[in-house]
Amino acid sequence: MSQSASKSSYQFIRFFNELTIDDIPVVGGKNASLGEMYQELVPKGIPVPNGFAVTADAYRAVLEENNLLDEMHHLLDNLDPDDPRDLQRRGNQIREMIYSAHLPDALYEEMVAAYEELMGQMNGEGSLAIRSSATAEDLPTASFAGQQDTYLNIAGLPSYIDACRRCFASLFTDRAIHYRIDQGFDHFDVALSIGVQIMVRSDLSASGVMFTIDTETGFRDSVLITGAYGLGENVVQGAVDPDEFYVHKPTYKKGFRSVLKRHLGAKKIKMIYSTDQTHRFPVRNVPTPNSDRKKFCINDKEVLQLAEYAMTIEDHYSARANTDRPMDIEWAKDGVTGELFIVQARPETVASQQQANVLRQFNLNNVDEKTPIIIGRSVGAKIAVGRARVIESVDHLHEFKAGEILVSDITTPDWEPIMKMATALVTNRGGRTCHAAIIARELGIPAVVGSAKGTDTIKTGQLITVSCAEGDEGRIYDGEVPFEVVETELDNLVMPKTEMLMNLGNPDMAFASNFIPNAGVGLARMEFIINTQIQAHPLALLNPDLIKSDKARSKVEALVEPYNGDGATFFIDKLSEGIGTLAAGFYPKPVVVRLSDFKTNEYANLIGGRAFEQDEENPMIGFRGASRYNDEQFAPAFALECRALKKVREEMGLDNIVIMVPFCRRVNEAREVIDTLAKNGLVRGANGLKIYMMCEIPNNVLMIDEFSEFFDGFSIGTNDLTQLVLGVDRDSEKVAYDYDERDPGVKKMVTWAIQGAKRNGKHISLCGQAPSDYPEFAEFLVEEGIDAMSLNPDSIMSTLPKVLELEEKLGR
Repeated sequence: MSQSASKSSYQFIRFFNELTIDDIPVVGGKNASLGEMYQELVPKGIPVPNGFAVTADAYRAVLEENNLLDEMHHLLDNLDPDDPRDLQRRGNQIREMIYSAHLPDALYEEMVAAYEELMGQMNGEGSLAIRSSATAEDLPTASFAGQQDTYLNIAGLPSYIDACRRCFASLFTDRAIHYRIDQGFDHFDVALSIGVQIMVRSDLSASGVMFTIDTETGFRDSVLITGAYGLGENVVQGAVDPDEFYVHKPTYKKGFRSVLKRHLGAKKIKMIYSTDQTHRFPVRNVPTPNSDRKKFCINDKEVLQLAEYAMTIEDHYSARANTDRPMDIEWAKDGVTGELFIVQARPETVASQQQANVLRQFNLNNVDEKTPIIIGRSVGAKIAVGRARVIESVDHLHEFKAGEILVSDITTPDWEPIMKMATALVTNRGGRTCHAAIIARELGIPAVVGSAKGTDTIKTGQLITVSCAEGDEGRIYDGEVPFEVVETELDNLVMPKTEMLMNLGNPDMAFASNFIPNAGVGLARMEFIINTQIQAHPLALLNPDLIKSDKARSKVEALVEPYNGDGATFFIDKLSEGIGTLAAGFYPKPVVVRLSDFKTNEYANLIGGRAFEQDEENPMIGFRGASRYNDEQFAPAFALECRALKKVREEMGLDNIVIMVPFCRRVNEAREVIDTLAKNGLVRGANGLKIYMMCEIPNNVLMIDEFSEFFDGFSIGTNDLTQLVLGVDRDSEKVAYDYDERDPGVKKMVTWAIQGAKRNGKHISLCGQAPSDYPEFAEFLVEEGIDAMSLNPDSIMSTLPKVLELEEKLGR
């Protein structure tokens, strides 16, 4: 730890090079952190704009000189914080008292001198950001985010002094008063410092917020970066749906420089400078050009640079605190120089505080029977049911009743007194790092942000279900959808010798599912990613001119537009992001990714698919699985899959991926598939690459000794194996009664497969539905000595103790 610079002659001013994180009582959390970074991290290459703090003693001097304390006590001591109108009245009186107060002469002179000194460093050009920094702010367990005011693009001495007065007064915004009461802080134990910092010209470029932890799940191995065009207040306040980027920390630190996944936000507006410096807020919002909305606000190189800054900051603060310290960081890109700056950093206070020894899972019942009326971005991984209350403006806050679901365009910090009474939140605008999302997490309630039309679709009094337990998408259903909450104590949990793997196809669930006890992923279906994230037939992306439908062709063109019209790049990037997210969520544990296994009817239903698929009488036993990979017509599509997998392993560094070949009918076909994979750069054994085969056709079992020559392991797929052993079409309702994985013939096939794999020294698991649906089938697998079973996430915790009990009986 380097020594602070010697203190200046100022009584009420501290420049950043005079401050460390130990100075929170003097200058508040925000300014202390800026000083810490300016001293310790700027020398390490973290760019932080210079500035100074007007200390908390200055605020106290204003109150004392103007004898304000007695009147403030009179207004606050008998306040009812749950009466919005009374809170507004008293808060307004206190703010006006402080704003109108005379600044002590010594303080005023120092404020002017410090301003002139900083402007001298800027050669008299540019503007300033004036931010509030409370002494009970940016603590590890309470953020106080957005409670006080910020003023941007402040130029000229009068505007600077006025903004500082308003900052002092903002310690008593309605939201700040209410928040302190909720958090148990005495109003008069908290003082306010002011941060004065050189503005970054992000009005000409982009800015945003990043976290060194996944804010929804508490997953600590990722950096989440959000951004939009213009000044960062729109991202912080939730006025825009921002771009999102994830970077995987462990592989980045191993030298793999790759973005894990991206989400293109709408970014409909951007905040820029206003030339009217006489206006209270010399900034304004303007529409973002459509061409900019369709592309990311920063490129991959900049995303990775920000991620490196974030990890460096987290490492520094963690070492300083002698404990893991996930961080919440604001960044800005200068539109003149192109340089990236860090303008704030504070401890993350919600996801990092979650109880790690209790697993809480929210599960909707019968959700397949319901269609959401609104979809947005999910916050909170929870579910809530209640009556909606649509609030259009602050003037109607008093109408809100405890237990209702708040529906609004956005939720500004002034809304917090009613937010704490809400069961859930729904906003039209905002991303998952906006202020509304942060407060929802602090309150422990689900929120759907960026829903676009929530206030138009949902009506006051309407009974709705808000679900944030289905991945990145937050979904709102009309009426009450039953759900359950399952709590599991994880302390002293013993794992069985039989590996408990997970069936998981949805990348959005990867970070959350990692907290369920597991040995990795035994089945990740590639078709889930293609169906949801890509949506188009791969050959349609490669050959859009062959699509017969004008509507389908237009959809394909819209999908690939952000990728410069390159269908191959779109497919590879989207698929690699999905696979990579699954692999990152469980790294370094194995994640078995099954190559695409669409049937012809399923491929035909993808956008543009009908131009490339033929009708089949029985797609279940038709042109699917391995037969496609060696097919001349389908080869270009399969090559895209291989390029995506190669990118995940070699560029992202996620070498825990295991490839699995589905529906491989004959030994010769297996040999050809292994050759085809090798020709596409996926060589079995190279860089530790393992290739498994789905054991789901009777011939796979009967010829398992011969198949063992080409594969490192097998996974029994009971769904198709049951179908083919019993001769039952599993899609047919007419013969559904005859479909049963517990049939003695099916179980005999499973036994033979286990014995054959062990005879050849190959890993053997089972990834079908049977052990998830039938506990007795899981017991049968343990008795037969299977190495692993892959279960649905919601089945693992109920199956695990039974496997342990049986292993104990068997003496394992």
